[in-house]
Amino acid sequence: MSKRSSVKYKISRRIGQSLWGRPKDPSNRRSYGPGQHGAARKRKLSDFGTQLLAKQKLKGYYGNMTERQFRKIYQEAVRIKGDTSENLVGLLERRLDAVLYRMCIVPTVFASRQFINHGHVKVNGKRVKIPSYRVCAGDVIEIKEKSRQIPMVLEAIQSPERDVPDYMQVDVANFKGTFLRVPKFQEIPYPVQMEPNLVVEFYSR
Repeated sequence: MSKRSSVKYKISRRIGQSLWGRPKDPSNRRSYGPGQHGAARKRKLSDFGTQLLAKQKLKGYYGNMTERQFRKIYQEAVRIKGDTSENLVGLLERRLDAVLYRMCIVPTVFASRQFINHGHVKVNGKRVKIPSYRVCAGDVIEIKEKSRQIPMVLEAIQSPERDVPDYMQVDVANFKGTFLRVPKFQEIPYPVQMEPNLVVEFYSR
């Protein structure tokens, strides 16, 4: 299991919001940061602090990937023609762990990463064990037949916490889904306000 998984809610506590919108997130009860002095650390953020917070939120939401991974995705977004902030969230949503999470077949993006690492997922009929694998429009993602009765999967499918977005088509009965297209920022169902434009400002300083 990823070391990041065991401290995922510290990300929400540090930010002061329930980053994934889960009812059991402790930030719903304590909106201040973790630690002895967490409640006393609130102060007005500078422009740099606001940009840094925006980056921490977006990076944390997708499984709190490493800074090196996140920066690499940003650099690729810059090279692609068009709006960099739209390109950034589009690339993040094309990650296999994010796509599986959007299918509502796993409860968290952390669980999605672990599930893929353990070889439970196929893309277009071939097993893929890389969470950062980039999905293309029209790709079919499915759970291996032997893995479909895992309690975590059955519980996630029955959970009313999240809805499948319009850019995904999911066949729950057959544990598979199709990534229809790369979404626009406004289509992505973030439970908190994300500001990818501030992330671009942070990196382009």
